[in-house]
Amino acid sequence: MPSAEETSVYQERPDVRPTREDPVAAAGSELIGGPAGRWALRGSGGRLTPVRVVALVAIGMFALGMVQKMPCYNWAWFRGASSQYTHACYSDIPHLYAGRGFSEGLIPYFDRLPGDMQYLEYPVLTGLFMQVASWLDLAGGSMQEQEQAYWVVNAGMLMICTAVIAVCAARTHRHRPWDALLLALAPAFALTATINWDLLAVALTAAAMLMWSRGRTLAFGILIGLATAAKLYPVLLLGPLLLLCWRAGKWREFATAALGTAGAWLVVNLPVMLLAPEGWKKFYTFSQERQVDFGSFWLIITQRTGEPLEVDSVNTYATLLMLLACAGIGALALSAPRRPRFAQLAFLVVAAFIITNKVYSPQYVLWLIPLAALARPRWRDFLLWQACEVMYFLGIWMYLAYTTSSKHQGLPAEGYQVAIALHLLGTLYLCAVVVRDILMPERDGVRKDGSDDPSGGVLDGAEDVFVVGQAARPRRHAAHAVEGARVDWGTQPQGSGEAQPSD
Repeated sequence: MPSAEETSVYQERPDVRPTREDPVAAAGSELIGGPAGRWALRGSGGRLTPVRVVALVAIGMFALGMVQKMPCYNWAWFRGASSQYTHACYSDIPHLYAGRGFSEGLIPYFDRLPGDMQYLEYPVLTGLFMQVASWLDLAGGSMQEQEQAYWVVNAGMLMICTAVIAVCAARTHRHRPWDALLLALAPAFALTATINWDLLAVALTAAAMLMWSRGRTLAFGILIGLATAAKLYPVLLLGPLLLLCWRAGKWREFATAALGTAGAWLVVNLPVMLLAPEGWKKFYTFSQERQVDFGSFWLIITQRTGEPLEVDSVNTYATLLMLLACAGIGALALSAPRRPRFAQLAFLVVAAFIITNKVYSPQYVLWLIPLAALARPRWRDFLLWQACEVMYFLGIWMYLAYTTSSKHQGLPAEGYQVAIALHLLGTLYLCAVVVRDILMPERDGVRKDGSDDPSGGVLDGAEDVFVVGQAARPRRHAAHAVEGARVDWGTQPQGSGEAQPSD
């Protein structure tokens, strides 16, 4: 079986410079001296390679996010609820140190908690992450000092996850490392990075995407399995992968990835599942029983009508909407004029889950940021979406400040509904331009130079063996990378079920 490197249709191309092809990136580069000139030194000979620059910028932005939490670190977490909301610096981490028994040395999933939450409501690998951080937290003194130290230790571990995400994203698309600056500079990433523990799952997912881009299907599956053991959403990536492997006839590769996912998930979960079944299943029962919560369009319906929605009904409707969205993504994957890129479908399916879900916590944006940077690496669209997410970030805290303060200082329900709508519209807009790129591949910035799927691994440059609808017609050509030269993608479907080489 040839490797992805051997089958790549673009492996000899030079690195892409965003300042040459993206006007917003070119304008932004004026802050640091303008776009690189034709004689600028490139390559891996210097110390500041693109990957290292992206990692350093991501760590720097993460540090700025920690600075933004300083009012809460110093006092607002410990002096009433509304102060941490008015300063927009809330974090679950210090509160759950005592609230989930870590301050008392309780073992997640095995020891029953004294409060309303009987067991830790997080997946097993996230629970292990939280437990390890509590072991590293050696601070004594008051409870406030212990919670402060616990947040700092977790922030340090999450900073490592941030570096992993940046490096993996920069290396996933060969010859496009600078696209990862989108996530490194994303304001919503810095603002939400230390609210919860989501970056662990995001880092594992980013590493999985890198492994798939290198043709390492088993490593991809193992990492997705571990990521799913930390957060549920990464398993959704198997859906787009199934569709793409179906279209390309890569069944063995998909089976390897799926078995790796199942095996890794079981290795992590099975011991807890067998030894502490009640604690293990708490995450899943909590997700089912959770009421309509912040950030969802379900909450807008509830607040506008004044009538609460039954949890079982919302679960059913949300599942149906997600299935409809997946059906649409499936039809798009099999009928698009050119097989969609893996990152594009991965972004769409995770975005569909976020939009239809009954809760949208501010840190959920972290799930989408690396995928968005790979799916649609255009600064204008990315920044428009980020602006909507920053507005939502501020909106939820101002709404909570309004509801928890006796003076009702903050954002009333109507204003918060506008913030939710902005988040939904921003995400839908980014989904729309990704779908447009799939339907019109010549508009896809990644494919403009004739590349096929830099994150596709074994799919990159592969022939189609099953297509339907529009994909069965003669293909369209990419935009002209060089004036007068027409760029092809290497395969042309000739019938409804077969695709053959064009040359």
